[in-house]
Amino acid sequence: MFKRKEKRRGLGGRIRQLFSRGKFDEELFEQLEDLLIEADVGSKATAEIVDALRDSGPFESTDAVMDELRAAIGARLKVAELNPNPDTVTLYVVLGVNGTGKTTTIAKLARYFRDERGIPGVVLAAGDTFRAAAVNQLAIHGERLGIRVVQQGQNADPGAVIYDALESADSRGERLVLADTAGRMHTRKDLVSQLEKIDRIVRRKMNPENYRRLLVIDATTGQNGLRQAELFHEAVGIDAAVIAKYDSTAKGGIAVPLAANLGIPVAFLGTGERYQNLEPFTVDRYLERLLST
Repeated sequence: MFKRKEKRRGLGGRIRQLFSRGKFDEELFEQLEDLLIEADVGSKATAEIVDALRDSGPFESTDAVMDELRAAIGARLKVAELNPNPDTVTLYVVLGVNGTGKTTTIAKLARYFRDERGIPGVVLAAGDTFRAAAVNQLAIHGERLGIRVVQQGQNADPGAVIYDALESADSRGERLVLADTAGRMHTRKDLVSQLEKIDRIVRRKMNPENYRRLLVIDATTGQNGLRQAELFHEAVGIDAAVIAKYDSTAKGGIAVPLAANLGIPVAFLGTGERYQNLEPFTVDRYLERLLST
């Protein structure tokens, strides 16, 4: 007889099992720290959360300590609401390293703002000119979605591509430009220099209120995602994050250190491969998933 494979217990289930001992001593808090760090909540945020629990005790029940844990985590999250200006062109420059799902996320964002938010005229700008594959991939997404793509081919100046996209969108009455950017170049210095150049060009062209820099983070990469965020945030500043690949394979805690360590709010979660698998980030829904049993 084959034994039935036990379903993997979620973070909430493991924490409840820990709390069920009913003895909230220092050993329990240390084990809780281990669980939160394993879930990618990060050491700094974890220490703050566990200290908050220590200060809030004693607890009369597991439910009481779980409620306090939700409150402690929720207090350290930040939500970004992206609202394109309906009267003029808004630009979202999308950043992220290769392999995070950046280009697919741009397509999901385009579908969301067109279909869910009713933004008239969404345009894609193929600013990752370092890789021909990235330009081709964005063009394919545009064709599938029926969304216009502005491109100039491999090795074109990405700043010029984005500038052209803004100019043409304005002349056509289109209201949202989503711009792809390079995720990797020969050196970190090259990448940072290119992003800084794009940022300078855009700032000369755009009203700051209509310009946002979005970072795509792969939820399965754990603390590597936080280090990526630090690099991009230092280079050009990040206004909001989109956490991609947030499904059963992800530990999920990365939204906490993004906010607690870097002050970066989360705008969306990518929850699957289809264009429709993108949802606005909310604290309640996030905590429900993170602390599921």
